[in-house]
Amino acid sequence: MASGKRILIVGGVAGGASCAARARRLSEEAEIIMFEKGPFVSFANCGLPFYIGDVIEKEDALMVASPRLFKERFNVDVRVNSEVVSIDRRNSEITVKDLSSGETYMEKYDALVLSPGAAPVRLPIPGIDLPGVFTLRNIPDTRQIREWVWEKGSKSALVVGGGFIGLEMTENLVKRGLTVTVVEAQSHVMPALDPEMVSPVHSELKRREVSLRLGESVTGFQSMPDGSIRAGLASGGEERADIVILSVGVWPETKLAREAGLEIGDLGGIRVDSRMRTSDPRIWAVGDAVEVRDFITGGWTLIPLAGPANRQGRIAADVILGRDREFRGVQGTAVCGVFDVTVASTGLSEKTLKRLGLWNGDYEKIYLHPAHHALYYPGAKTISLKLIFSKKDGRIIGCQAAGKEGVEKRVDVISMAIQSNRTVFDLEEAELCYAPQYGSARDPINVAGMIAANVLRGDSSIAQWEEIDQGAPFVLDVRDVKEFDKGHVEQAVNIPLDQLRTRMNEVPGDRDILAYCLVGQRSYYAMRLLSQSGFKAKSITGGYRTFLAAKGGK
Repeated sequence: MASGKRILIVGGVAGGASCAARARRLSEEAEIIMFEKGPFVSFANCGLPFYIGDVIEKEDALMVASPRLFKERFNVDVRVNSEVVSIDRRNSEITVKDLSSGETYMEKYDALVLSPGAAPVRLPIPGIDLPGVFTLRNIPDTRQIREWVWEKGSKSALVVGGGFIGLEMTENLVKRGLTVTVVEAQSHVMPALDPEMVSPVHSELKRREVSLRLGESVTGFQSMPDGSIRAGLASGGEERADIVILSVGVWPETKLAREAGLEIGDLGGIRVDSRMRTSDPRIWAVGDAVEVRDFITGGWTLIPLAGPANRQGRIAADVILGRDREFRGVQGTAVCGVFDVTVASTGLSEKTLKRLGLWNGDYEKIYLHPAHHALYYPGAKTISLKLIFSKKDGRIIGCQAAGKEGVEKRVDVISMAIQSNRTVFDLEEAELCYAPQYGSARDPINVAGMIAANVLRGDSSIAQWEEIDQGAPFVLDVRDVKEFDKGHVEQAVNIPLDQLRTRMNEVPGDRDILAYCLVGQRSYYAMRLLSQSGFKAKSITGGYRTFLAAKGGK
């Protein structure tokens, strides 16, 4: 497409704003107009919870770019409070409503980019529109929440939904001095992750005196005479709070695209190709409203994250202005801080693989609990990490990690490995920064690779905790006696690793041996010793710490 064409962009924030800025950098001749329904064109929506909690003290800090900046720096005409109400594809024209004056007008386009985002899901239950029941999407929402808390002197809050935004809101409401209850329909918070990996989050929330109502859902809201809000629960109980935050997910904004006859995918998002083009060759779509390909499975998915939206906006601009660019897909790399705990993930979880019918013996999982830096250097913190990989070739499928330090660094490395189609053997050989205050000579990434590579080479036979109830294995605890006495698996027999060679006669030769220790290292040594002595031995990956996490994640 010639660079002097007219490019209209519907919606700002990550996708639309990045598209506008990129298009201008590629062409001084193009006419670029961006329409934003709200009063702000480009703001840090990921920072909204932290403004509510006064971590970010000034609202201006959330403003990424103003209409004035777009005009002066990029010569982009930004029109806020302007709603695009229809698309005339035949005549390549849109109808715009000026929300300030109520007037409507038409604009022609050579290329149209849709970046409407996604709206918070509002449950179809009684009382959902009562005063004091809020969702969080934009700056006006934060203003209303802050004003309600301030003017009403709110002391308690009910957060419905324990996903990333719900937990960030929980933390920030606690920082404002409110007592918080979280209601989550699933058996654990952060439902996108595997349950055992969110156990540290549960512990941290309880430590901060956040009440968790798991496996519970809200049936309706009611205003009470004392000004509080009563939430009825499916179990028959209730919760009362001064303010309610709904955080049960988002849904693609596709009304404009649907009414224009653009293809909508089975998941409810605008269907686009790898160049972000819709079913109309003159219309592109980016951001939270679109369905894109999962990088690992190749299937369609919805991933409402700012990073992919930003990259999609750039790619759309490139393609519109004649460059051959493709979006390679998403893998859902994300991180969330919950008070002092950080949780991060990339790729597919075990839950997702099972939901898709792909957990059929082709994949393996390992757990490890290394320190985030050298143990001899003060302040080392544990990282709990789960790695999923292909049994066939070691290709990395997914990773989840939780801890207090160094979590996102390791997940970022594995994210890049997934993008590069690397294997666990590459993690084993990865050369990473090392100084005692930052890591170890064998970084947690290396250790994960080594454990997985040992499995694939046949040097290590591993078992999962769910296997101890299958058949009649001999469960061997190779920790020290004091560790065993503090807590152990009910059917376990304790033979400390350092005594195993001299007490091997106590191990039955006609049963499968499942050995465990605290994190999996000593049980690996025990497995090697027993296997070379003729026993059918396996090491339970992740050890007793993973066993406790699995109990705490439910």
